Amino acid sequence: MDYLRKVGAIVWKDVTAELRTKDILSSMLVFALLSVVIFQFAFDLRADNVRLVLPGVIWISITFSGVLGLSRSFILEQDRGSMEGLLLAPMDRSAIYFGKFLGNLLFIFIMELVLLPVASVFFNIWLLTPSLILVLVLGTFGFAAVGTLFSALSINTRAREVMLPILLFPIMVPVLIAGVRATGSLLDGETLGDISHWLRLLLAYDAIFFAAAFLLFDFVVEE
Repeated sequence: MDYLRKVGAIVWKDVTAELRTKDILSSMLVFALLSVVIFQFAFDLRADNVRLVLPGVIWISITFSGVLGLSRSFILEQDRGSMEGLLLAPMDRSAIYFGKFLGNLLFIFIMELVLLPVASVFFNIWLLTPSLILVLVLGTFGFAAVGTLFSALSINTRAREVMLPILLFPIMVPVLIAGVRATGSLLDGETLGDISHWLRLLLAYDAIFFAAAFLLFDFVVEE
């Protein structure tokens, strides 16, 4: 219980800091919404063809705007000088990773809750279905798990703003492929049973990379 209380304290710190500054959510929301608007006007396709490009539009908007939030997560700690305080706090450093991961996950979910209705209106396809939300939740979990680790890794590099996407996107290829293919299949009318192989891939990715990031975080911040 003491461990969970410390994790909750880190999440609450990030939420209250975000409520004061709105640094992370505002940049993520603006980028995601602009992406949807630009894609909608750029493609200008007939209704039958929208389903071919919409999965890519959704996942590009989520991943690129998510990277903005992930990169700010630890950079703000570094710029405020609070990173040293977190590392010196009398708690297991995995609690820092878990707390930052949950905070990042929360911010990305909020961005998706705004993005999906807007994309539904612009592309005239309702996206807030339980099956599609399940795919997005599984993909977002793995994205936030790996992104939180790489965000901590990149803050001490010279080009820290550029380093995160360079490190993150090659590792994210399985999630992006599974997410886009599963989303496209659901938009074509297939069921969760038809895309079970993509769901298993997302589940395996989430379990493996969350465990790896959880174990490696102490080593990353120590270095």
